[in-house]
Amino acid sequence: MENDKVVRIFAVASGRVQGVGFRYFVQTTALNRSVTGWVKNMNDGTVEMELQGAETNVEHLFAAIKKGNMFCRVDSLTMKKLETDLQEGGFHITY
Repeated sequence: MENDKVVRIFAVASGRVQGVGFRYFVQTTALNRSVTGWVKNMNDGTVEMELQGAETNVEHLFAAIKKGNMFCRVDSLTMKKLETDLQEGGFHITY
């Protein structure tokens, strides 16, 4: 939607989100929705991510993340709005 403003959201997901392909699921879903950013496993078992794109696309991505798939399950998702990074391109998994 051309009138959608660009948003950037930092989020932390917990649940069954490590060792189940969750980062690849987020990356693939983000790329399919033209969302940029990154996703990273954390030592405490959570997964952190920053997602940026048209507000509607980011909302749809978070809906897919909350729904999960047959391998992953998100029990909790905390989100915080950030300033956009207009220089960012692509989506990557951070290690």
